[in-house]
Amino acid sequence: MALLNYTTKIEADKTAGEIAEMLRKGGARAVLTEYDENNEYVSSLSFKMKIGDQDVAFKLPCDWQPVLKILEEDRKVPASMCTRVQAVRVAWRIVHTWVKAQLAIIETKMVNTQQVFLPYMIMQDGRTLAEKVQQSPEFLLGSGE
Repeated sequence: MALLNYTTKIEADKTAGEIAEMLRKGGARAVLTEYDENNEYVSSLSFKMKIGDQDVAFKLPCDWQPVLKILEEDRKVPASMCTRVQAVRVAWRIVHTWVKAQLAIIETKMVNTQQVFLPYMIMQDGRTLAEKVQQSPEFLLGSGE
């Protein structure tokens, strides 16, 4: 099966704008588009949502490199689509699809915002909870004693 959205022609900036609009409609009070170190492509979206009486910040990363690898390894994908630019487009469309689905299940009240976006919550040290757990699994699991 081919990778989701692998044929997209929608630029990453446009997709990031669409995601920002979805997040706004879903309750985000601020959205920040961040770019890579060379200012060539969108690398993440950060946003704030009010949870209870508090503004909570989240950061949605988008890693295009694994997407490029999958595109390159799939014989059905034409070589012309096996580029960094296409991988960035595809990666952001995948994030778009994911955010749209997550906001839908929040809207239905099957889950709440915290349950969906918790891994992407920005902690006091600037890392997301997911980054913290990845680097220090004992953060959640304790010493095991």
